[in-house]
Amino acid sequence: MTNLALQPDPQQFMALYTTRMPYGKYKDYRLVDLPEPYVVWLHNNGFPAGRLGEMLASVYAIKVNGLEYLFDPLRG
Repeated sequence: MTNLALQPDPQQFMALYTTRMPYGKYKDYRLVDLPEPYVVWLHNNGFPAGRLGEMLASVYAIKVNGLEYLFDPLRG
């Protein structure tokens, strides 16, 4: 049996950090910097379709699990 540990994809991780919200009240905020209540609201009301929705779902999982500190090294 192979022991496969889940490892984050570095490119996807950087994309979460660098991608900015393209519209709305928080336009131009980095996805990882969106306020948690807004991300929870999106989760409850449905993420948009496509890549943006997938990325927002990842941000939601990061925020609700207290993993935002993972981005601290990128913030300088």
